Amino acid sequence: MEELENLGDLLPTYYARLFPFHDYYRWLSYGNVNTFNNREFSFTLQGDVYIRFQSFKNVKELELQIRRLLPVKIDVGAVYNYSPKEQKMRGTNFHPVEKELVFDIDMTDYDEIRTCCSGADICASCWKFMALACKILDTALRSDFGYKHILWVFSGRRGIHCWVCDPCARTLTARERGAVAEYLQIIDGGEYMKKKVNLPGDKIHHSIKRALETIEAVFVPFCIEEQNILGTDDGVEKFLQIFNDDEIKQELKSLFGQCNSSKDRWNVFVKHIRSKKTTGDKKWYQYRHLVEEIMLQYSYPRLDIAVSKGMNHLLKSPFCIHPKTGKVCIPFTANTVDKFHPDKVPTIKTLIEEINEYDLKDKTEQETYDLNTKRIKDYKKTSLNKSLHIFQEFLRNMEVERKEQRLKENDEKMEF
Repeated sequence: MEELENLGDLLPTYYARLFPFHDYYRWLSYGNVNTFNNREFSFTLQGDVYIRFQSFKNVKELELQIRRLLPVKIDVGAVYNYSPKEQKMRGTNFHPVEKELVFDIDMTDYDEIRTCCSGADICASCWKFMALACKILDTALRSDFGYKHILWVFSGRRGIHCWVCDPCARTLTARERGAVAEYLQIIDGGEYMKKKVNLPGDKIHHSIKRALETIEAVFVPFCIEEQNILGTDDGVEKFLQIFNDDEIKQELKSLFGQCNSSKDRWNVFVKHIRSKKTTGDKKWYQYRHLVEEIMLQYSYPRLDIAVSKGMNHLLKSPFCIHPKTGKVCIPFTANTVDKFHPDKVPTIKTLIEEINEYDLKDKTEQETYDLNTKRIKDYKKTSLNKSLHIFQEFLRNMEVERKEQRLKENDEKMEF
């Protein structure tokens, strides 16, 4: 790929003119210089050289090192009780004290249910799985946990990352992070467990019921028709393998044989299961949520909860370049995720071309440049502008809340 071959030639310009160091520092310092000083970064350099436990006193130091090393990948880790540079010297007394609550959703975890692509490939159709995951998780994090400051970032290739940045989320223990992740994870079991969703109790939990409302709005047009999950013999076979009960398998197999489309088979399945539930047969009690469980299995977010649990785990940084695709890891919002598509994400090459085109077009103005006129920032010359605006709005919202909190604390001190 050309993008990979000349990445080393493009990175100096990207880091010099486009990487948002100032806003990046605003984010990771959270208004506290010590938070930034003790933050771990890792860099992957050309030639697969990986260096961990990097830390910096200020944004200038970070910028100088990045522009010197030109990492092809940047990962962000936890804030430690000491500077990560002192990791070896501090020994067992060195430990993480703060980190964003993060979630990593990768398209390859959907390979057993998506029919359009597999592996590293991604298209407009299977991206809808990511959009669903984003909307479901964003709503749950806000409604069930009260989090406000959530940053969604495209991973640069085939997935999405979620950074929950509220103060109360950043100080969660590993155990508490695990509890949040497990609350949100209902897909259970690996490759050899065919039925991966089992809803306990007579009533469906309110969080899952809410997720189902989001799923039901798109399940038939997307999963049943567009993904065509029941439209082929292979798809039908995979579907039937979910059921351990041979009686159900045979009944459905017979009914499906009379259908001509994925949608017909789904409608027959729903009608058959619901009719069985009304018979009063105790055997069917165990299948009281079967239709909902199948819908969830084919569409609910698939989380790598190990990423969320561990405070030592690093995650790819926003605005770094994916070394395999050349795409920028740009932020997006849950409100606009349906309009987002990986094919439209700018690459490092296109961004630099956009700068060059803008500068060439504006050359006459630059030659007669008035020192009293403010020069336009480079990112505003490119398609990165929209993503930076999303990031800056996210930062502003956090800063407003911090300011309000400080004023409240000062008022309380004065009252005391």
